[in-house]
Amino acid sequence: MSNAQFAIMRFAKYKGPEIGRIEAHDERTKESYTSNPDVDISRSKFNYHLVEPQGKYRAVAEKQISAAGCRTRKDSVRVVETLITASPEFFKGKKRDEVKAFFKDALTFIEAHQDPKTIISAVVHMDEKTPHMNLSFVPLTADGRLSAKDIVGNRKKLTKWQDEFWAFMTEKYPDFERGESASETGRDHIPPRIFKEMTYLTKQKEKLDELLTGINPLNAKSRAADISSLLDSFIPAAEKMSALLKKYRAAFQSMAAENKELRDENAQLTEKNKESAIRKLEELKLQRDYADALGVLERIPPEILEQFTKTPVNKTRTERGK
Repeated sequence: MSNAQFAIMRFAKYKGPEIGRIEAHDERTKESYTSNPDVDISRSKFNYHLVEPQGKYRAVAEKQISAAGCRTRKDSVRVVETLITASPEFFKGKKRDEVKAFFKDALTFIEAHQDPKTIISAVVHMDEKTPHMNLSFVPLTADGRLSAKDIVGNRKKLTKWQDEFWAFMTEKYPDFERGESASETGRDHIPPRIFKEMTYLTKQKEKLDELLTGINPLNAKSRAADISSLLDSFIPAAEKMSALLKKYRAAFQSMAAENKELRDENAQLTEKNKESAIRKLEELKLQRDYADALGVLERIPPEILEQFTKTPVNKTRTERGK
């Protein structure tokens, strides 16, 4: 039996400085992507735009917001990023023109529901494992208000988006099945980028493990510099992961409650439900991996940690965190 195929659309909201980081990722302006091992920069030449950005994302957004006469606060959502893709099975055997047609159809759907003039960029990435489109728009409503809440702000609206997207895409691609909506699962979605961040943190943890293996009073001094250097990247990565896990705490709590039931019913799951079960178990593993990553810190000799916290860079970081 062939695997189920799903058309996928997800939204993420951004308020300020993080818009620049999203732009750097979407437009591939960075020289390397150590935090995202899925990016193969040798294939980035195959990426293409369906909507070309007319400037920096943040600047374009502010210009549109100002032209609409909208007032903003520091916490106002200025950009909504939409991820559009499909199950890997959908893309197997398809030619480039066929893949491009899929994303053009998805763009047509978005433009029917959101003023095309508010779209900052729509770029298709062919340099990761599964082709996908990152489309960013300014959440201006039809009556000229800046309101991500009115556009994608609650479960009811998101479910409507998903229902209409599925209906639109299945007219052109009848093999698509209807996935679980947020209202059916009762859980917030945990974005794939969090798993990528965890992959990076785990690699850092493994390097620390190697340095700490066999450490003793005789060799601790010689390894201190290498450990301190690695902590310069490990500590910020752990802090970032902590913030991400807190953000999606509700999803993890719901998932933990479901886990026992999933194990009990695994033998009876349908093909459609198996994908959901696997995803939930992967998310539980994410939490365990994070706990393991923090556990490695307990193995670092106190004198090395003390030396690390006294370095100028880390002292500044510690003071900022107070």
